[in-house]
Amino acid sequence: MTQSYTIRHRLSFHYDAPVRESVMTLFATPARTRRQALRELTIETSPAGSVFEFEGPFGNRGHFFDRHAPHRKLEIRVRSRVEVASPAPLPATAPARSGRDAPDNPERQLMLLPSAFVRMSPALEGFIARHGIAPTPGDDLPAAIRELRATLSRVFVYSPGTTTASSPIEHIIETGRGVCQDYAHVMAAILRHWGVPARYASGYLGPRPDDPSPGQSHAWVEVWLPGQGWRGFDPANDCDCDERHILVATGRDYADLPPVRGTFRGDATSTLRADVQVIPGDAG
Repeated sequence: MTQSYTIRHRLSFHYDAPVRESVMTLFATPARTRRQALRELTIETSPAGSVFEFEGPFGNRGHFFDRHAPHRKLEIRVRSRVEVASPAPLPATAPARSGRDAPDNPERQLMLLPSAFVRMSPALEGFIARHGIAPTPGDDLPAAIRELRATLSRVFVYSPGTTTASSPIEHIIETGRGVCQDYAHVMAAILRHWGVPARYASGYLGPRPDDPSPGQSHAWVEVWLPGQGWRGFDPANDCDCDERHILVATGRDYADLPPVRGTFRGDATSTLRADVQVIPGDAG
């Protein structure tokens, strides 16, 4: 099955005093992969100016721009049209071999190491023990991953506003509340602890066929499965990733690929408002 989407992503910065020399980096456009085709892309800003493309860490495609004139508002409008195909079904079982079976692959080895938000800690060790999470994945890796995913979905409450982009995994572990990026960070940390390469994936989630509301920004985990490559698992929704999951970028954790990151000159406080619409089909 292949599904097309029109995505509108607007990012608005407001400053309480004039600023200048804003420099922004974006990871907000759908990636081009074997099962994902980017058909259209426009990026507009206000104040207007050129936007440049670059290849970032881990092969991610990003964009950047600078705006030198004084301004009190900066708006970024990204519109894309993408087609996403369903992944091939996973086999019923798969052996639980780890990324250490391929020691010469730098990316897989990197996705076994701790990072800023994906790491073991006493709080996570206690969480694993309290919820009976296996210390190793057992003989069937996909089954172990799905069991872990289901556990996180069951014990955590999806609660927007309870964490921020800079919240460590201890926050969701201690409160039981968080958002998709928190679920993904905890899941990736446990998988790496098992010796399984796991990377953080950012993107968008299309709406369900029976849901009239627009989709949203989203995050999940991609796991290296021997013989299958990188496969996506969504702990916030307790499902395997499918044609609803629109990939933008992958990295060690959120810190590698925020949708927008920037600096400016001026004595001002900024606030950011983000609005995302993921609409099935060509919305024009």
